[in-house]
Amino acid sequence: MILEGINRTVKSEELLSLPTKEDGGRAERRCVSYSNKSQKYTLWGSKDVTRQYFKMYVARLEKMRPLLEARAKRLWENDATLKRLHEVDEKTGRCIVVGTLYKRQELKPSILKEISEEHHLMPQPVVDKYVDSKDEIILEDEVQRIHLEGNIDVPTLVTGVVCAVLGSEDDKGKFKVEQICFAGLPASVPREIINDDRYVVMVSGLELSSSVDSLLPLELLVDYITGHLGHSEEQAAVARVSRVIIAGNSVSSAKGEKDKPDKVKLVKELDDILTQIASVCPVDVMPGEFDPANHVMPQQPLHRFMFVKAGVYSTMQSVTNPYECEIGGRVFMGTSGQNVKDIVRCSEVENPLDVLERLSDWGHLAPTAPDTLTTYPYSDEDPFIMNCCPDVLFTGNQESYGIRVKEGTDDHKITLVSIPRFSSTGMCVLMNLRTLQCQALRFSADCFSTDDCSSPEAEK
Repeated sequence: MILEGINRTVKSEELLSLPTKEDGGRAERRCVSYSNKSQKYTLWGSKDVTRQYFKMYVARLEKMRPLLEARAKRLWENDATLKRLHEVDEKTGRCIVVGTLYKRQELKPSILKEISEEHHLMPQPVVDKYVDSKDEIILEDEVQRIHLEGNIDVPTLVTGVVCAVLGSEDDKGKFKVEQICFAGLPASVPREIINDDRYVVMVSGLELSSSVDSLLPLELLVDYITGHLGHSEEQAAVARVSRVIIAGNSVSSAKGEKDKPDKVKLVKELDDILTQIASVCPVDVMPGEFDPANHVMPQQPLHRFMFVKAGVYSTMQSVTNPYECEIGGRVFMGTSGQNVKDIVRCSEVENPLDVLERLSDWGHLAPTAPDTLTTYPYSDEDPFIMNCCPDVLFTGNQESYGIRVKEGTDDHKITLVSIPRFSSTGMCVLMNLRTLQCQALRFSADCFSTDDCSSPEAEK
């Protein structure tokens, strides 16, 4: 049923039927190598939240400038010379400049506007998107800034992206862009890949609530992972699930006094669920936007003391958001969805797969932090810079499921995955570590089904 290339819908009668004598013996859970590579997202020691964010932008530009200068030279070797912004004027002619983009948007929230409201001036409009036809793009570095015009796609860009531009300054003091390039991803590192099928289950948006109706699909998911559903063939396939990643928003996001959830109770229910999974399979729990964790990015692991029962198991791991790891020789990198949501809000890019593709082009997981995405004020580093080339780049808590394969450097292929909210879709994603092919598994009160997406080019 879960084997790639096989579409099948299993009725509840078959799932809950007693095993026959021909079903065979017990299936043993298969293991794979694992390494957590998220240390750079962990905040160690004392935390200074009084610093200005300017230093974070400077650190980002300093780290990414050499990459962009090298790439610009390869692309435009004989076209122009590299210049700093303060060296550019009307007489300079064609040149290459590296800097950080700032998108001037009137609809974007501003603390200065909020202060003006206190003085009874015109209030800020409440909007879901900050995009407007009057948006402008400005390039800046440590000491100067310049307005960009010309061959530049303003609606699809966001603040915080570091890039190199080829062009010249006009008599009005604006930089006419001919071409633009981004840092991209570093070259892939050869790794030993497993030779047989092993699977990773990725799920997000469990959103536990007091509603009984939402529990059945979740119970089916847990029973599926723990091998309590199906016949021996199905259980043997499930035994190849070597790890589970829960990508944020595990408790309800309901708002208002009537719908306000008792998060203490919900965390206890989550503890029970994690206990069942961790008893048979390693599970990584990422915090999300609505989970009881710090709000700023990178989000720190949910405290282990929340999970009195599951915390006993070494197979239960509370991890950061973003999260980066290596499973069976495959590098996974992703978030619980806040970065994707914020980029959609600040640009005309709507599809989460398009956002993931742009993030890999930009070489940065969260360029809009700290502008519109709250983050810790780093001073000497920017942990969101993508320092390695992942095999899988995922985002959780999306409206729909989808995958896309993107060509990286050195013919390396990156699988982009949009993980849907389980609470609204009843779906999780099953990925084969050997082939990086995916399937969407759907759980409902009527049946359990697989939506085959085994082709690497498939997108739903």
